[in-house]
Amino acid sequence: MNGMTTRDMTGAPVSGAVTAAGVDHVRLSYHYLDIGDIDGYASLLADDVHVARPDAPHRTGREAVLSLHQDATIGPGTHRIDGIVADGHSVVVTGLLTPLTAADADDGSGDLEFVDWFTLSDDGMLRGYRRYYFTAPGH
Repeated sequence: MNGMTTRDMTGAPVSGAVTAAGVDHVRLSYHYLDIGDIDGYASLLADDVHVARPDAPHRTGREAVLSLHQDATIGPGTHRIDGIVADGHSVVVTGLLTPLTAADADDGSGDLEFVDWFTLSDDGMLRGYRRYYFTAPGH
């Protein structure tokens, strides 16, 4: 996957403050997307940000990533973060996405379990993420 490995990261150790800032930026990214604040979301992205999701083509660059949220098969919704693990330039989030189209269903049938693996820039900005959705085998 283009740009989502640690090979092109600097060899210098990452300070805990950078990782903590990155975790804050990840949390804010979900909040901004959930409330529709694209400018707020854009303020968290590195210039060379890249995103890979199963519901949209791979995107590279701030403008392309911002357009992703308009073009994605799975539209906007509400993210519930269940867990976060962070180390160095990586932040992994597990959670539940309730798309707006499924928000009216009280049975949770439209909810999507996800895992997002974020990479951070050296200053804690979001450099990219790859999303995975849970799908039972054979479905």
